[in-house]
Amino acid sequence: MDSKQQETAPLVSFIIACYNLPVKLLSGCIDSILALSLSSNEREIIVVDDGSDVSLMDDLMTYGDNIIYVRQKHAGLSIARNTGIQIAKGKYLQFIDGDDSLIKLSYDYCLDLIRRHQNADMVLFDFSKHNLKSPIPSTKEVSPLSGSDYMRHYNIHGMACGYLFKRTILGDLRFTPGIYHEDEEFTPQLLMRAEIIYPTQVKAYYYNQRATSITTNQNGKHLVKRSHDILQVIKHLQYIAGRMSHNNQLAMERRVAQLTMDYLYNMMMQSPSTERLEETVQTLRAEGLFPLPDRDYTTKYTWFRKLTNSKLGRRILMSTLPLTKRER
Repeated sequence: MDSKQQETAPLVSFIIACYNLPVKLLSGCIDSILALSLSSNEREIIVVDDGSDVSLMDDLMTYGDNIIYVRQKHAGLSIARNTGIQIAKGKYLQFIDGDDSLIKLSYDYCLDLIRRHQNADMVLFDFSKHNLKSPIPSTKEVSPLSGSDYMRHYNIHGMACGYLFKRTILGDLRFTPGIYHEDEEFTPQLLMRAEIIYPTQVKAYYYNQRATSITTNQNGKHLVKRSHDILQVIKHLQYIAGRMSHNNQLAMERRVAQLTMDYLYNMMMQSPSTERLEETVQTLRAEGLFPLPDRDYTTKYTWFRKLTNSKLGRRILMSTLPLTKRER
């Protein structure tokens, strides 16, 4: 992109992927973007309709030139987002699911950060399960650090929607088609490419967890595929970590350990069978993922790691986990 194109490019491209979504929800998502402190020249809203049964074009006509509507054959969330990346011209990218929305004051705070710090590769923010109307973002100055340093010391959000990031850091990174947990594979790799990030605690994204969403589907075949796919993602990140420099390797290993802990946690919660648990442990051991690394990442990780090191501890976990709060 030459200097003239950079001057005319929008500040942020918002990529909205949707499939068979009620128009009312999608409109709420678009309206939340239009309400932000961005002029029409500073924003680009790309709606990728991933082959919905009925085209949304007529329902979205009222938005006119405020949006770019793309309809493609149904191919899944990964390919829909990759399509959006290919189209996007903004300096920064923001993924947003069509049934979610952005929280104005908090997200405007994130926008102010990239306006003040043009060297920022990424801004991190938090999620809310409540559609907050007037949150008050913290005025505490945010200190920048690299994505690698952040991952070495903190747990991260798996959802790609929790990051406002510079398009140029993507390089050839894209979402893997046809898998669940595509965000878990994509997000740590994205963070590792960011040299300057601004981690905030503001709740800037309203996550509308609907009963019919992918993440709440408890169908048996669905759960089996999710379990298979996340294990493949963990193995892929482990492979990547082994080919990184020392500090980057430590950062990625923390994420691998956290995902492995979550994998065990979910298996215990979904199928409280000691026989299956021991089979899972042996599978992880064969892949070099078990026992969990002896690192004091968090208090919860430490006690989980220690308990899983013995059969008795694993049985205790299976009986007590339903009473505990899951760590992100």
